Amino acid sequence: MNVPTSYLAEHTTERLRIRPLTIEHAQPWTAFLSDERATRYFPAERSDFPALRATEWIESQLQRYHEGRFGVHALHLDDGTFIGQCGLITQEVDNEQILEIGYHLFTEHTGKGYATEAARYFREYAAQHRIAEYVASIIREDNYPSQAVARRNGMQPWKHTTWKGLQVIVFRAKL
Repeated sequence: MNVPTSYLAEHTTERLRIRPLTIEHAQPWTAFLSDERATRYFPAERSDFPALRATEWIESQLQRYHEGRFGVHALHLDDGTFIGQCGLITQEVDNEQILEIGYHLFTEHTGKGYATEAARYFREYAAQHRIAEYVASIIREDNYPSQAVARRNGMQPWKHTTWKGLQVIVFRAKL
């Protein structure tokens, strides 16, 4: 999967400014990782040190950008409010490389359609740039809100599997 150079530019949707993460996002991301409601569906790699985990998270996305493995972007409202992350991520599931659309929003910004808006943007981006044959979202079996986002993004359940120790459903859509 080749990453178009435009991937690391700023993008916009009707209500969102989407741009690559920077290390400055680590401080507000600490609050996200400290929120048990926001992270209840995450793999067990949680930490007692959310500030360290947030910095590691942001640095891992910066490394993905550098290595051409995509990476999630920061989602901002027009007023500059950082509300979460969304983007394309190369993942390995059952020994197969897939292109995932991942999304994580601060709890106070869920239920407003932002995740769906951002996920649709990245699905259209992947299709427009012919990056892959399919896009997918890896979602815990009990994460019904994220499953609803995937369905609104035109995805359907593809398979049930274990990923990072979690029982997940891989949703996908042909591009």
